[in-house]
Amino acid sequence: MELNVKTLDGKDAGKVSLSDAIFGLEPREDIIARMIRWQLAKKQQGTHKSKGRSEVSRTGSKMYKQKGTGRARHHSARAPQFRGGGKAHGPVVRSHEIDLPKKVRALALRHALSAKLKADELIIVDQLVASEAKTKALVVSFEALGLSNALVIGGTELDTNFQLAAQNIPNVDVLPVQGINVYDILRRGKLVLSKAAVEALEERFK
Repeated sequence: MELNVKTLDGKDAGKVSLSDAIFGLEPREDIIARMIRWQLAKKQQGTHKSKGRSEVSRTGSKMYKQKGTGRARHHSARAPQFRGGGKAHGPVVRSHEIDLPKKVRALALRHALSAKLKADELIIVDQLVASEAKTKALVVSFEALGLSNALVIGGTELDTNFQLAAQNIPNVDVLPVQGINVYDILRRGKLVLSKAAVEALEERFK
């Protein structure tokens, strides 16, 4: 399929041919949802921790004699039922990662790209280059393209001026093509790809 190419100023810059195997799939929400769950689980730090009864700093001696007091047969003040005691079955440092086959992860990215094209939220620009690192000038360019909430994907190397100008614009993320991912694609309204990014994606999924 063919899609119109725009310049950063919103002018026409010809057409580009997109692969149906990447941008022409019927989006499957279940595959995309599995991928997002995998990404968010991998992102969790898992550094939550509470102390168990073997870790709290309290005496380990028996609280009172076993018989004759009329009270329960307690042993250590470190037990969870006492104030200052250890937490029973509390959180421990662990990894939240889950398994997802590499082929499913690759397929999810293709479905996310197809979903953006189907929703008419995909814009192709000829190149992401700014003459100077001025945020104000780039905001004007984005307004010409109708962008207020977008993920912008460039080639393997990003133009320094463009990257500096875009980093202060709210709700706009800029990534090189190797950083493209399903979660960031779907959390932003529009997806902007440079021609270099399209070529890199088609080479990647060849």
